[in-house]
Amino acid sequence: MKKILKYFLILALLALVVIQFIRPEKNLGGYESVAFFESETKPSQEVRGILKNNCYDCHSNHTNYPWYAEIAPFSFYLDDHVRHGKGELNFSEWENFSAKKKDHKLEEVFEEVEKGEMPLDSYTWIHGNLSKEDQKLLLQWAQLARMQYSNQIEVSGK
Repeated sequence: MKKILKYFLILALLALVVIQFIRPEKNLGGYESVAFFESETKPSQEVRGILKNNCYDCHSNHTNYPWYAEIAPFSFYLDDHVRHGKGELNFSEWENFSAKKKDHKLEEVFEEVEKGEMPLDSYTWIHGNLSKEDQKLLLQWAQLARMQYSNQIEVSGK
């Protein structure tokens, strides 16, 4: 039994070393990828900071990777989170959305932040929670930004 355990541990260690050489592709598009989104939704400097520090890592074409992103299996875990986050909402793709979709995405941002479901717990364990003041600023901005899309939908019917 000890021999089997020893071989298992050696095999597990070897596998851990080997997967260090398998790297997921990094999400390094640059913060300029959100320029259209920010120019259209006009967040204040404070809200820009909140978005940059709490949202863009998983919801844009640029991720600011922490040191542990270089270590497998954490690199795979982060890659999965970023891919899923961008699948739900990618601020870098904002100009490709219809007014109706933009309105809906901002509505979802509002709901997720209001319920405390965003940012995810797995993100806040390391990066910290949004303060009540940050939540309030983000919610106010999302409501205000939605107004322009609601007006566009009423006028165009789309």
